Amino acid sequence: MNSDIRRATRRHFLAAQALGMGGLAMSWLLREQSLRAAPTRPELQPRRYDLEAKTPVHPPRATAMISLWMQGGPSHLDLFDPKPELDKLDGQKFPGEVKYDNAAQASAKVMASPWKFQPRGECGMELSELLPHLGRVADEICLIRSMRTGVNNHGQSIRALNSGLVIPGQPALGSWLVYGLGSESRDLPAYVALIDPGQLPVLGVENWQNGYLPSLYQGTVVRPREPRIMNLAPPARFQGPAQREYLALLQELNQRHLAEHPGELDLEARISSFDLAARMQTAAAEALDLSGETAETRQLYGLDIPATADYGTRCLIARRLVERGVRFVQVFTQNQFWDHHGNIRSALPAACQKVDQPSAALVLDLKRRGLLDSTLVHWGGEMGRLPVIQNDAGPAKVGRDHNTYGFSTWLAGGGVRAGYVHGATDEFGHEAVRDVVNHYDYHATLLHLFGLDREGLAYEQNGRQRRLIEGEQGEVVRGILA
Repeated sequence: MNSDIRRATRRHFLAAQALGMGGLAMSWLLREQSLRAAPTRPELQPRRYDLEAKTPVHPPRATAMISLWMQGGPSHLDLFDPKPELDKLDGQKFPGEVKYDNAAQASAKVMASPWKFQPRGECGMELSELLPHLGRVADEICLIRSMRTGVNNHGQSIRALNSGLVIPGQPALGSWLVYGLGSESRDLPAYVALIDPGQLPVLGVENWQNGYLPSLYQGTVVRPREPRIMNLAPPARFQGPAQREYLALLQELNQRHLAEHPGELDLEARISSFDLAARMQTAAAEALDLSGETAETRQLYGLDIPATADYGTRCLIARRLVERGVRFVQVFTQNQFWDHHGNIRSALPAACQKVDQPSAALVLDLKRRGLLDSTLVHWGGEMGRLPVIQNDAGPAKVGRDHNTYGFSTWLAGGGVRAGYVHGATDEFGHEAVRDVVNHYDYHATLLHLFGLDREGLAYEQNGRQRRLIEGEQGEVVRGILA
């Protein structure tokens, strides 16, 4: 090898290369022992950052999770939580106080749901006519009608549900689960974000950030269009011997750098990420390839229907990823897709049409493959809507304002009760009043289902123990457990 290259710094060498994903990969040349950090101070020795599967504290009910994230705030009053009292008072003044978020367009007029509810499944769960496919799996889901965050705007409520605190910079839920449990797959990311082709959701990449946890635990974005993962394979001219030689030198430089920085624990995580990147060159391409799926499966998810094809594709990819050992997958809708301040009579049916069939298909498909018992499926957004009219400019233009004091979400599989409705809002659907599930209760329940201890799942940051659930709040919601 040229002596000038030998003398080059690691940074100069990496900056001069352009081998795409292959340039970061080094799995073919990293031995398992190369992932061990240089000797560290005794008090830091137990800390190790990797994606190896870890044993839960107690036997888990769930080993993987798929979160179908409906950004914007689906109207529980029109989808999940029928209120006869609103029908009686439709158009009249609301008999109480309303916690408006947008006072400029606020109205005190009661708005009954324009859509009918009916009992579905053997359990008799009342669901809206806008969700016919979900109605067919009502006996598989656990509907929570008493969710609450109490922080009445999108960003804060997203953070509350997705990271435990309303302040920025916190690790996302998926990062915490991967930090605590690792991954069952050595060839795929442990945490995957399947983004919408429209726009990123509110807060953008913050939705799948690792926060103060090592970058190894950040979500990996899979794009809605090909190429779904950028630079997955190196250019043809660099494949084969060229890449192997490059990786050999990269390994040498990394090992030299590691030896020069004992106690630099994040470096081990970065090397592990490079290792994963190389293995993904084959495994990710196979996992994202739907060509082997049957015509019946494609039809089940609605891949042949323009309105459902995109979301159905991403739900099917989510199933394939979990099937291959991915720990946490989140399937997003676009920015403010469910934020129906106006035109709710046309916008809400369109939103439901996009996700209803694929969401129900995911539950059915997981069940018939024997995966639903161990995979927790979540469907919901960061808030619901108010029982009064917003934008009172005629029936076609009316909408509903934000409501984080009482709204609905549903879960399926992974150790939760099936065909069950938990909690309730008041007679107007304004506030949760029975068996309230705050965001921290929701997180405590998830950790319990995954066999994790809320106190033990901690990360030391600047001498402070940080956790998903800070403080004393947060109780496991025993009522929803199977």
